[in-house]
Amino acid sequence: MEHFVVSARKYRPQTFKDVVGQQAITNTLLNAIEHNHLAQALLFTGPRGVGKTTCARILAKKINQDGNQDPKEDFAFNIFELDAASNNSVDDIRNLIDQVRIPPQVGKYKVYIIDEVHMLSQAAFNAFLKTLEEPPKHAIFILATTEKHKIIPTILSRCQIFDFKRITVKDAKEYLSYIAEQEGVEADEDALHIIAQKADGAMRDALSIYDRVVSFSGKNLTRQAVTENLNVLDYDTYLSATNLILKNEIPQLLLLFNEILSHGFDGHHFIAGLASHFRDLLVCKDPKTINLLEVGDNTKALYYQQSQQASSAFLLKGIELANQCDLQYKSSRNQRLLVELCLMQLASVTFSDEKKKDSSYIIPPNHFTGAPIPAPAFKLSTKEKEVIVNNEYAKGDSAAPTDAQLPKPVPGASADCAPVTSESEVREPDTQETSAGTNIPEENFQAPSASQAETAVKNPPLENPSEVKADAGNEVGIKKVSGLSLKSIQKKKELEAQKREAKAEQEIVRNGKFSEEQMQTAWQEFCEEQNEKGEKILASIMQTDTPALMGKNICVELPNETMKLELEKVQYHLMGFLKEKLQNTHIQLKVTVNEKAEKKFAFTAIEKFEKLREKNPLIEKLRSTFDLDV
Repeated sequence: MEHFVVSARKYRPQTFKDVVGQQAITNTLLNAIEHNHLAQALLFTGPRGVGKTTCARILAKKINQDGNQDPKEDFAFNIFELDAASNNSVDDIRNLIDQVRIPPQVGKYKVYIIDEVHMLSQAAFNAFLKTLEEPPKHAIFILATTEKHKIIPTILSRCQIFDFKRITVKDAKEYLSYIAEQEGVEADEDALHIIAQKADGAMRDALSIYDRVVSFSGKNLTRQAVTENLNVLDYDTYLSATNLILKNEIPQLLLLFNEILSHGFDGHHFIAGLASHFRDLLVCKDPKTINLLEVGDNTKALYYQQSQQASSAFLLKGIELANQCDLQYKSSRNQRLLVELCLMQLASVTFSDEKKKDSSYIIPPNHFTGAPIPAPAFKLSTKEKEVIVNNEYAKGDSAAPTDAQLPKPVPGASADCAPVTSESEVREPDTQETSAGTNIPEENFQAPSASQAETAVKNPPLENPSEVKADAGNEVGIKKVSGLSLKSIQKKKELEAQKREAKAEQEIVRNGKFSEEQMQTAWQEFCEEQNEKGEKILASIMQTDTPALMGKNICVELPNETMKLELEKVQYHLMGFLKEKLQNTHIQLKVTVNEKAEKKFAFTAIEKFEKLREKNPLIEKLRSTFDLDV
């Protein structure tokens, strides 16, 4: 079995031209070597897997080449690598300093590469300071670290710092494509793009993921194989979810989310990715910003097509809702419900007004289209009698009955009438009852003529005049009139006039006189009633001051503004109670705040201290001696 070498080692760059995504730094180092302007202490800092150690090795090899040596010569005797993670003591640095004094046997320089230099102890840093500031002419130090902030400032001030940046998705994808071509692997562009995105700017991570996926899928690297192996949500999932959201298909959207959870994905990861997807769609709306989308050309076409279906307002609202769900996810107890609620809100954003309105009717409006609307059935009713229409009309006959077809009232019966609103009210009793309570057979029952019906509307009979007169004060003796006659409008006006007159009479009655004692008694009754209901605070506020009567105003003085607000909250119920008890509708409540009373009622911490200091001056000495706070 042939020994396998991982791609991160097999394809480690051997020259500055092979370094991916760090052109600014490699060009600076090449120019420094060419013009003999290279510092003796260099600090390479940046994220993991971006080429810090690789550039240090290439630099160490490059400065010892004078053009006569073999290009493959690595000058291993001139390069010393120290892992500061495991050699971080003072003794390790002292051994390094002892080796620095010895000049190189081959080449011009001895290069000391200290990796993970931030792991050195404080004492080791201090021991390294003098040598780092004034090294021998043949010594060059290259320090590499991922956490520059952990290095003491005195070390940073002695080094020339190079900040390595994250490798872009485009550069990582191109380098992966080159490696796949060298290895004879057929790789989809989208598959390499997903690997580059998953690496998050680290080339070493990208190569490790590439090796894993190739081991899974063989020589044919597809997007489906990559997403299945890496267990990532690709853009197809978000495109499908967005389509369901735009179509307002909430059930299918919830099923899709359930399927995503069943595959082991986290709801937090899904909602964060959905917000990023909305951002990408918003970027695609303008051709000028479509280049900000770091995807392949085929994927850009899909994104552009969906971006034209979604409005900018929807995308902005979607980003807001998804971002809000993202922020609340960790603190939520029911995280799945939170994401489902967010998805339902997203699917409801594009509901039109017609969809939101309730269009359900008991009888649809087009039921009577093309057919004449039948005259409404009605019933003639008194206290113990109702007049019905004939069977044919009650069963839905479209022709309105004539006066001769209407049932005739019995002499002495009331002619009050009211419209029948449903077919259930139109029924056929076997007998009719008169006002005296006697049953009259249906065949003896006759319908009123048109003139009789009109007369009944003009002068409706009163069943019990005394009852109507008694009700005049409360309900103004409302008389029933027919809704079928235009004269009912006149009746309504007369009834409204009677209501106004009754209301005026009622106002006169409720303007009675009362004494201050009666008012205080009614006030106390309301207070006791609130106390029984459990409103202890309100009852206590009302008992703080005894109300005084000044004309028609009930005046109450409270010690602070808070009590005033609490009393004003129940002012409507309180005044209604008092007006009813005192039979007077003109009284008003006046609540004032006495600032002096407020001072006596409650003290702040500083005021309490001042009061104590006035009584005993030694309190101030105690506070200053022990430096106490009030």
